Amino acid sequence: MKTALITGVTGQDGSFLSEFLLEKGYDVHGVIRRSSTDFRERIAHLEGHERFHLHFADLGDSMSIVQVVQKVHPDEIYNLAAQSHVQVSFDSPEYTAEVDAVGVLRILEAVRLCGLSGSCRIYQASTSELFGKVEEVPQNEKTPFHPYSPYAVAKLYGFWIVKEYREAYNMFCCSGILFNHESERRGETFVTRKITLAAARIAAGKQEKLYLGNLSSLRDWGYARDYVECMWLILQQPGPDDYVIATGEQHSVREFCLLAFKHAGIDLVFEGEGENEKGIDKKTGKVLVEVSPDFYRPTDVVNLWGDPSKARNELGWNPGKTSFEELVKIMVEADIAKVAVERAGENVSLNLAEYLERGIVK
Repeated sequence: MKTALITGVTGQDGSFLSEFLLEKGYDVHGVIRRSSTDFRERIAHLEGHERFHLHFADLGDSMSIVQVVQKVHPDEIYNLAAQSHVQVSFDSPEYTAEVDAVGVLRILEAVRLCGLSGSCRIYQASTSELFGKVEEVPQNEKTPFHPYSPYAVAKLYGFWIVKEYREAYNMFCCSGILFNHESERRGETFVTRKITLAAARIAAGKQEKLYLGNLSSLRDWGYARDYVECMWLILQQPGPDDYVIATGEQHSVREFCLLAFKHAGIDLVFEGEGENEKGIDKKTGKVLVEVSPDFYRPTDVVNLWGDPSKARNELGWNPGKTSFEELVKIMVEADIAKVAVERAGENVSLNLAEYLERGIVK
């Protein structure tokens, strides 16, 4: 039985990867940060599993990382922990650098100092944001990097320090350059989840309007559940290497909106240009989507599109397992169910308040 250590286990990718590895028969250890607020809803169903274990540590604290690595003695490490929001990186650049850049170094050093350089394989979650102000389309493993945000710059350090340790210490460490991958477990501040949740709430009469940034931004969106399989495949190869993980298809934020609202039962039509563009309900003529300058970034990446040929050919991975349309449908249906539960809870609260007012319930 192999042992895997996952940082960022409470996140979207961490929860899917935990499920995947448990199905493979792994002993799975997850790293979480101590907090007064519990953010374990994505892995709550795994707690209590005899092969799933949690440890407290922080990528900002090298000693805690060394202690966990020494205790677990993992065969594989998946470093998924990060400050992963591009917009937030402009507001908190120092914190982003501390976790997304130096945090990677702390993982590598922990493995080396614990004497596991020759036995432990390391996966580093890299990102398509490395390509930033893109110099060619589509992007592959040989495309020059041009990071265009504090997040991307920090991740670029992580990418290069992995290559350095691979060459300097002969460690089996790899980077998966993952393009945008989404799911029903995506955080609600990310644009895709923001769209699907808004579509569900607007359709249910719980929200009036959705505000977005650049509707023309182009992204290569895949399903996170499919992408964690590729992370695992990267560490099963005879030798370490880096791979672009993408679908090979590109869609705009506008397309994502149209499809999400359609699955929620609303047909949109977009009119206008730039900041004046609006998404209008064909049936009612009501404006449901507007552009807000508040969501524009100081430097914006507008054209990410990955070439997954290497991953397909060398790893045997299928980049088209879940289509773009299927991904949006999965997310919208999950958010429609979420909104229905929220409404049911509100009705219970209203009924209870009414009963209390009447003196029926004390």
